[in-house]
Amino acid sequence: MTSVDRTVAVLAYPGMSVFETGIVTEVFGLPRPELEVDWYRLTVCAERPGPVPVVGGAALHTPYGLETLAAAGTVILPGVPDVTVDPSPELVAALRRAHGRGARLMSICSGAFALAGAGLLDGRRATTHWRYADALARRHPAVTVDPDVLYLDDGDILTSAGSAAGLDLCVHVVRRDFGAAVANAVARRLVIPPHRDGGQAQFIEAPVSVDPDDDRIAASLAWAVRHLAEPLTVAALARQAHLSTRSYLRHFARATGTSPIRWLIDQRVRASLALLETTDAPVAGIAAAVGFDSPVTYRHHFGRAMRTSPSAYRRAFRAGTTEVGPTRAFRAGTA
Repeated sequence: MTSVDRTVAVLAYPGMSVFETGIVTEVFGLPRPELEVDWYRLTVCAERPGPVPVVGGAALHTPYGLETLAAAGTVILPGVPDVTVDPSPELVAALRRAHGRGARLMSICSGAFALAGAGLLDGRRATTHWRYADALARRHPAVTVDPDVLYLDDGDILTSAGSAAGLDLCVHVVRRDFGAAVANAVARRLVIPPHRDGGQAQFIEAPVSVDPDDDRIAASLAWAVRHLAEPLTVAALARQAHLSTRSYLRHFARATGTSPIRWLIDQRVRASLALLETTDAPVAGIAAAVGFDSPVTYRHHFGRAMRTSPSAYRRAFRAGTTEVGPTRAFRAGTA
């Protein structure tokens, strides 16, 4: 999407749950004059304009069809009616037109099947809800399906896992378009974290934990975020949780899907984004401010997470767009 094209179109389809569409509406559709930026302009579309029956016996009515969908700067597929059925030729044509003219395409949950059915995920990495990952891989062998990540950013095409992961993706897009400060403000309005750690693996058919130690882990993470500039160790985190190091590591992995060290690195990289965007502090100073022991270490981990350098990120953000390199995966231990 260009710096001036803020039009967003989301596809409504018969039999859908309105949750995924509601996510898109909440993030991109509500006016946000308090942010003082050129906000998005959202349109809800359907393959056949008119009433679209949704779960619960209600109907969503829209006068906008596939022509409007294909003309938007960002096109969002919040799901498909049936993962075993190919998208209609009309929808395939609209998606290909949108992609051909440079639109950004996004999917939530099973919406990846529509993108794959249009041939737009061939040769790319993509994700979907963990329940559908095997089916997507079988139906579309040219797609490299990653069943663990919450979402994947491949530049012009972005895919996300089930339902709530769509929120993670939408906030990520806001960050990509407007920077960390605006994305964080939107996340606060939604009462969600700007970034969730871990991938889908932590949610796959696992019993709900009733272990009080999980609250101790959460408390230790909150403490760590407040002390990122300090030389944090696993032992120090374990002390904050009042657990032995061995117990802490076990509970940490279960709660987050990653290791304390990887989590700390990720938090430090993310904390540095706002400093790169809003200050002229040298890279060495930013590295120290977020807890990296040297600028070399900071640049290494920043490059691994963001697929660019801190200096390039700053230049790109100041120019109005964030450089993105190869596919960026958002899972345990990655940015």
